[in-house]
Amino acid sequence: MVITAVEPRRKSLSALFIDGEFAMKLDTATLLENRISPGLEITDEQLHELIFKSDLRRAKEKAMWLISYRDHTTAELLKKLKKDFSEEASKAAVERMVELHLMNDEDVAKRYASDLRSIKHLSPQSIKYKLIEKGIDKETAEVIVEELSIDPVEEITILIEKKYSKNLRDEKGIKRTFAALQRCGYHYGDIKSALRPFLEDIYD
Repeated sequence: MVITAVEPRRKSLSALFIDGEFAMKLDTATLLENRISPGLEITDEQLHELIFKSDLRRAKEKAMWLISYRDHTTAELLKKLKKDFSEEASKAAVERMVELHLMNDEDVAKRYASDLRSIKHLSPQSIKYKLIEKGIDKETAEVIVEELSIDPVEEITILIEKKYSKNLRDEKGIKRTFAALQRCGYHYGDIKSALRPFLEDIYD
């Protein structure tokens, strides 16, 4: 196979023509680094290596952009990269981010768990599930949640004061509040304990 043309395109890409026909778009910097120019003969193996290098460079660039925008776990980052790049290049890009200490799953998980507690006041169980959904292993998630030392009744009380106190004026509102707190992952007994002082104040 012979490279017959290399034509610049948008977004730092160049169109590669092989044997007179358009073959693909590859990263321009990768083509320059590998001295790819018209007239060069290239084997299938060399072409596949070139494609991987192009994919890897672009995957790393996107990974850098994604983690600068917000926290990602390695599982989240890999999933996003695989939408645009090969699995091999995506995995290599994620590994490089970890090697450079630009991301750390445990640090991300701790920040996320802390936010779920301080902002949404979710139950320990709900926080654990949210961490697992982000790709954190079950054991690590359990340790992180345990370290938060969450008092369910205290958190439910905060939620009631912030969002639901006005709903406690009738039976319908109380039931809605109960259901909303259960959706936050809290158990019946804890909800009942937290609600008791509010209901005593209202119905005394």
